[in-house]
Amino acid sequence: MLKNRYLTAASSIALLTIIAGCAATESPQLASPSPVAESNPPPVKPSQPLTVSATNPETSTNTKIQQYLNGLTAQGFAKEDQGIWMQSGDTLLANHQGTVPLSAASITKVATSLVALQEFGPEHQFITLIGTTGKIEKGVLKGDLIVRGSADPLFVWEEAIALGNALNQKGIKRITGSLIIVDKFYMNFELNPLKSGELLKQGLNSEIWPSEAAAQYQTLPPNTPKPQIAIEGTVKVLPAPPNGVQPLVKHYSLPLAELIKKMNQYSNNLMADMLADTVGGAKTVAQKAAAATGVPTAEIQLVNGSGLSEENLISPRAACALFIALERYLQPYSMTVADVLTVVGKDKGILSERPLPKLAVVKSGTLDNVSALGGALPTQKQETVWFVIMNRGANVETFRTQQEVLLKSFLNEWGSVQVSPPELTPNPARSSKVSRSEIIN
Repeated sequence: MLKNRYLTAASSIALLTIIAGCAATESPQLASPSPVAESNPPPVKPSQPLTVSATNPETSTNTKIQQYLNGLTAQGFAKEDQGIWMQSGDTLLANHQGTVPLSAASITKVATSLVALQEFGPEHQFITLIGTTGKIEKGVLKGDLIVRGSADPLFVWEEAIALGNALNQKGIKRITGSLIIVDKFYMNFELNPLKSGELLKQGLNSEIWPSEAAAQYQTLPPNTPKPQIAIEGTVKVLPAPPNGVQPLVKHYSLPLAELIKKMNQYSNNLMADMLADTVGGAKTVAQKAAAATGVPTAEIQLVNGSGLSEENLISPRAACALFIALERYLQPYSMTVADVLTVVGKDKGILSERPLPKLAVVKSGTLDNVSALGGALPTQKQETVWFVIMNRGANVETFRTQQEVLLKSFLNEWGSVQVSPPELTPNPARSSKVSRSEIIN
């Protein structure tokens, strides 16, 4: 919501398991950590429309939607402020203002997810390079510590702890110089590089941990070491690394698919805006999302990658196509939308408290006057139903309640499922994916 703009690291992100200290042989130069995938996955190019014809929706479903809209009208909400699109396979089930761009709120993150995956691939890891301009003598690094980021959107306390332990394993306990931040290094979702550097300086040294860092340490595996890297100098931000930097540690983020999953579970606005910026900005996201879905560009208009603006406009039809495009993109990787979106009843996050249909794979969006919900609803009669509901008005809680009642009524008619269908089942192998710090010899 606009009045609760950003979530903190502790409340918004599931904790990560860190693997630190893996030895490796690397180049002696601190090369730029480019956020470019090792392979270039093909963008989604719809061989057939991802949406069906906007005319002649299935009568009974569309009638129920009209009844739902009449109920909102009776409560004072204008029909022109609402939008709905529902389809199953090649069948249009319901359409109300389906081609009209409406405020999408955090449904925007589905577009950001799709474009980021197209750009980098689900296995891509953002690399943070750590090097020095000095020498290590008896536990003391005589020189500066250089941190070169590549826009890792989830470098949090746990990552700093892992990095500090890796530097301890490297034989470093004290640094006489400064902590130098170069390029896009974010920590705890802090966009200011100087503040990110100050947080990292704290995270590397358990003697000066704030309470938040100490709390996150308690969630790590038992016997995880507490890093002790005392940096005597200040934090500085430079436009480029100094000459002669020698690499010490390479930190790999979680794979992109897992980053996106966490971003969507907790609807983290800063992560979404970071990813959108990394692929070229909101306009690039909108253009590539429209190309991937085959909808007119006018149906996806974005000013940011998170949805934190009522000026982010997506039509219900286009939003539904984004979910389907995401599903088609992931298929060749043996993945589904359940690997990057919330599975109701199984995944923690902002939807944990909402009584939504179990096993639905969804993304919600909320602003002060906007409530949106979309995704995939598994049913017996209609199989997987792709749906988007967009509501605008002064009572978001009413919209949420009515969305839940509407979906429940459809499940009563079509039948709920006890087991997720294959197209909505996450790949269990993804649960073993982790971030890691790698020592460079």
